[in-house]
Amino acid sequence: MSFARLVALTALLCSAPLAAEPLTYPLHSQGDDPEAYVVELLRQALARSGGDYQLQPSPRPMAQSRAEQGLEQNDGTVQVMWTMTTREREESLLPIRIPIYKGLIGWRIPLVRREDKDWLRKVQSLEDLKSMRFGQRADWPDTRILRDNGLQVITSQSYDSLFRMLDAGRFDLFPREAVVAWNEQARSTQEGLALEVDEHIVIHYPSAFYFFTSRARADLAGAIERGLEAMIADGSFDALFQQHHGATLQRAALHKRKVIELQNPDLPAQTPFQRKELWYQPDAPQ
Repeated sequence: MSFARLVALTALLCSAPLAAEPLTYPLHSQGDDPEAYVVELLRQALARSGGDYQLQPSPRPMAQSRAEQGLEQNDGTVQVMWTMTTREREESLLPIRIPIYKGLIGWRIPLVRREDKDWLRKVQSLEDLKSMRFGQRADWPDTRILRDNGLQVITSQSYDSLFRMLDAGRFDLFPREAVVAWNEQARSTQEGLALEVDEHIVIHYPSAFYFFTSRARADLAGAIERGLEAMIADGSFDALFQQHHGATLQRAALHKRKVIELQNPDLPAQTPFQRKELWYQPDAPQ
């Protein structure tokens, strides 16, 4: 190869755009994506991050515990996940401490069987719930929170099976995030299950739902944080949140429900409660 052709080839290679880095996140479940908001939030944050990334789901649904293991080992199966923070998770993974759901992950409205839709009308305190059985997935941090507060928990390894277990009476209530309860109830109805969203109580514990990366990927964590901060600054974070959840929160009417407060002993001390703009506050009682 002549020197001139070598120079031309080198110039061509140097000018060619670099391929976007693929970022795999754990697919939650088959069918309609129950976390479409989170995926879109991450996509928009990455677009504002200054990096070049191509977001994609894992080929098959992946358990939260498996995704966490993949990130901790930095084994390439996933590069980012989202989940509730705990002390242990913040030691093994790298958190981006901007709460995805503005803290609403800790405002839980129960799903109940249709025949029990008024069952919780008389509940006034945590003690009133201790005779009831709660459904949770085994690897969710909520399982430990509920048990640490003296509640009975029945677990499953499968998210989808929990709705069928509730319908079959294997447990009494399935506390769901206020922002997803009605969508999940509608989907369960389509599947022939007789479940309803309770109208009387909301269970609350302080919590935060974050994006996490491997501790070996501080560069990626920094990119996601830059993108999220840019969205907070230009108002697009709030706009996306309202687009996906505004109508549901009006329907939830959290300020009209009896609030049952739980403790979360696993909440890290670094949780940024001092940044008021990051957290949702229910309207004052009317």
